[in-house]
Amino acid sequence: MSNRDDEYYERDSRRPSRRTDDRYDDRYDDRYDDRYDDRYDDRYDDYEDRPRRSSQGSARSASGRSASGSSRDPRRTSSSRGSASRSSSSRPSSSRPSSSRGGNGRGNGGNGRGGNGGNGKKKNNKKAIILLVAEMLLACVLVYVAYTLFFKVDVTKVGKVNLNEEAITQSISETVVNDEKMKGYTNIALFGVDARDEQLTKNTRSDSIIIASINNDTGEVKLCSVYRDTYLNLSNDTYTKCNAAYAQGGPEQAISMLNMNLDMDISDFITIGFRGLTDVVDALGGVTIDVTDAEISHLNNYQSTMAQELKLNYTPVTSAGVQTLNGLQATAYCRIRYTAGDDFRRAERQRTVLMACLEKAQGMSYSQLETVANNAFKETYTSLDISEILDMLKNVAKYRVVDNNGFPYEEMRATGTMGKAGSCVLPVDLQSNVKWLHKFLFNDENYEPSADVQKYSDKIKGDVSKYIG
Repeated sequence: MSNRDDEYYERDSRRPSRRTDDRYDDRYDDRYDDRYDDRYDDRYDDYEDRPRRSSQGSARSASGRSASGSSRDPRRTSSSRGSASRSSSSRPSSSRPSSSRGGNGRGNGGNGRGGNGGNGKKKNNKKAIILLVAEMLLACVLVYVAYTLFFKVDVTKVGKVNLNEEAITQSISETVVNDEKMKGYTNIALFGVDARDEQLTKNTRSDSIIIASINNDTGEVKLCSVYRDTYLNLSNDTYTKCNAAYAQGGPEQAISMLNMNLDMDISDFITIGFRGLTDVVDALGGVTIDVTDAEISHLNNYQSTMAQELKLNYTPVTSAGVQTLNGLQATAYCRIRYTAGDDFRRAERQRTVLMACLEKAQGMSYSQLETVANNAFKETYTSLDISEILDMLKNVAKYRVVDNNGFPYEEMRATGTMGKAGSCVLPVDLQSNVKWLHKFLFNDENYEPSADVQKYSDKIKGDVSKYIG
């Protein structure tokens, strides 16, 4: 990291406005403009359409969503309808009036009130029929609402989600589509979100963004963190910290942001929160990490905070050195940002834990991995089917992480305060960084960025010059 980076983060850490109580809570670390909070809270609740994209034509159409919705599992719809039918059909037997009671006017027959009693029962019959019809209509409405919320719009809290493939495709440039070097790779976006309430879909910024690029022939894997504060186009011609893309439009917009700014071809993702990562590491039996003296106090402080929020017990780390961390300890380790290297070092820790998980998985049997995957699937939000994940795990021994790094590249980045966007990581020249990225991931020495990336690069240069020269 450059001296300029050190100076920036030292200044940032000395700000008197930062309360000691907030040191280990990253939910509000970004210090971004409040306008984003106001915009996202009201406009983007779980079941509304995502915001329209820019002139590149990435707006989701109603027909697109319907097509996506039709691919959902029809058994859930039929199950809902079945339960509604059973509910409505079981009610009339208990409320159906007895005709024998209606005619005897019990206790009043001598004074001629029996006839009036019969009329009263007829009125009751009509009321019962009206109530029955109302219940049936209500059941139909509930079925429709369930269909709209869970199938047509295709939103689920955890597990499998079907992305709008058309929107994702439109975010991939023709330059990338025609690039022969990239065709032998599978690229997956990995998002870690600061979501204690399992809010994995959107309305939460992505604390971790990692591109995992897999060489399909060799099984070699390269990991590249995209620093969450990097100043980029959010895919809708809004420029700010790139982790805001997930808050605005969930993984779909975050993937589009990566494809557009970095000339990538990403169509799949996996999102996991604190609880999910904790449980995955525990299911793997812990991971081996080399903890330094400087990290111990921060690791334990994060543990303490998360243990209260997740209602878990925690075991403090008492010494430095190579050791096996449990789920809560490993998750806390991923969050440390208050040592040398600051946020850049934190991203490196996240990659370290990911590589340790892969190494631990390679020593397990397939049946053990299947159990881990099935349990973890309930705590993730992903475009992959559980069957696809299990297929990948069959080849887990083949995978080998051969390199890892961060974007923007250390020698091609700066830090600074970009007006209302706040403290940002700046790609000094986006084009040069994209060239470096394609050389790093795909061994492409001669990659030429797309015209779109050149346009974004010029825009970022112009914005940077206004604030930091």
